[in-house]
Amino acid sequence: MDILLNVPWLFLLIAAFAGYFQTVTGFGLGMIVMGLAGGMGIAPVTSVAAVISLMTLANCVVALPGRLHHVYWPSVAFAAAAIVPSIMLGVLMLNYLSSSASVIMRVLLGVVIIYGAAGLLLKLNQQQHVAGKGSFALFGGLSGFLGGLFGIAGPPLIYHYYRQPLEPIRIRNTLILLFAVTSGVRTLFVISQGQMNANILQLTAWAFPVVAVATWLGRHWPPPLSAQTMRRLVFALLILIGASLIVIGIF
Repeated sequence: MDILLNVPWLFLLIAAFAGYFQTVTGFGLGMIVMGLAGGMGIAPVTSVAAVISLMTLANCVVALPGRLHHVYWPSVAFAAAAIVPSIMLGVLMLNYLSSSASVIMRVLLGVVIIYGAAGLLLKLNQQQHVAGKGSFALFGGLSGFLGGLFGIAGPPLIYHYYRQPLEPIRIRNTLILLFAVTSGVRTLFVISQGQMNANILQLTAWAFPVVAVATWLGRHWPPPLSAQTMRRLVFALLILIGASLIVIGIF
């Protein structure tokens, strides 16, 4: 009974909800978990970001084997080179904001979530030619910073890669690899800072099976709605979360 009382049930409920939505829409797990659990004070933002990174890393490690030949390698080195230092900057910024500027942190998190939500409904115009190497470094740096700050690295890289004239399978696997780099570097840096504590590991251990079950349910029992409708629902949810964080932070 004492063990059950120590289980972070509300966090696990949010993780299950986010995992289910991620499965049926392909987007949103990190932002939903961070917005609800971290932004609303259910768990410390620093801990939630670390848990999201560990979960993302595990997902990427499972998804990548046998698919590396689909990666668009010419872009990886430049994106990864920018990701590494920007992640460190993001983690250090999070540590500063969480201890001395919580209002700014809430507002910034709200803005990031709204920005990510906009990508759900944004119709991207595909470029005629693959972008230059410098642009992959730029968007890699932006993603690394957001990944370090809140564990939400996806939006900038997703936006940039899906505008490239590349096969979808190459885009998906390149993104998975870069998210693995982002999560791995962030996790190693957090460990080097002495911040990977028992609470983070315990929260991750509880969240893994919950998200796995939610993923299985999403695959076998998706809601009777079109993909576009689901994307709109997630968009509305993320906008609501982001706006509420901004309002709470300001007022």
